[in-house]
Amino acid sequence: MKIRVVSLHVYPVKSLRGVALERAVLEPSGLAGDRQWMVVRADGRFQTQRNLPRMALIRTRLKPDGLELSLPGEGHVQLSDGVDSGRSIQTDVWGDPCETIDAGEAAAAWLTAVLQSRSELRLVRMADSYVRPQRHPDRFGAETSTVFADTAPFLVANQASLERLNQALREQGHTAVSMDRFRPNVVIDGLAAFAEHGVETLAGDGFALQLRYPRERCVVTTIDQATAVRDPQGEPVRTLTTINPMPGNPRAAAFAELAVLARGGGRTIRVGDELQVEGTRA
Repeated sequence: MKIRVVSLHVYPVKSLRGVALERAVLEPSGLAGDRQWMVVRADGRFQTQRNLPRMALIRTRLKPDGLELSLPGEGHVQLSDGVDSGRSIQTDVWGDPCETIDAGEAAAAWLTAVLQSRSELRLVRMADSYVRPQRHPDRFGAETSTVFADTAPFLVANQASLERLNQALREQGHTAVSMDRFRPNVVIDGLAAFAEHGVETLAGDGFALQLRYPRERCVVTTIDQATAVRDPQGEPVRTLTTINPMPGNPRAAAFAELAVLARGGGRTIRVGDELQVEGTRA
């Protein structure tokens, strides 16, 4: 069985458009540069495409000294890595407390305008030296932490699973979807459709990713990432629920695997890397 990495992705700002990479550094908290920033309301409540679908349209560009956000016809805003407005904002990610630093007025004004938000929006990064507590230590390990990802440091998706989903969608008269609906970090091929859910560890040259749990999918996957329009029939979630439900919950859809770094912090993962399966699970 030959498994290889076919694409790598980071999402510098949670819920904004991602960046495809040819290589990325593996860190215990995820791929370097992934979900380092987050959009919040002035009261600290974090924002995603669930309530602001237009977030899908904002492009992110990694630069040597920071990040650029842009939207065609709406200009851009530049952010430096070490930005410190002197204003701290207490927020959370699905109940995990986060101490963050506000990125300043320029970013706030631009995001509020282009996202057409009725509430003021702020852009934040995690406060220096703050470590977000792990909400599921039994599943991902008490020592595991992330920045602004939902739960686990990595999301590993299987190309064959997407092809199987699209086959089912077409058979029912629906439009096929692209992998960006699922916002993975690492996309692989070489496994049968949904066989990733039975893999314990994927090992490369000097590194290993331990697959811990299927990712339950939500309404974000119904949003076309090119247009920010939701599918009126709730696809692909409805079809995915019938062909790949969550373990123990037939009413929820699963796609891709939440993963942690088992070994190889600081190593580089590349598109084209060959991976080996180390162990399977029931």
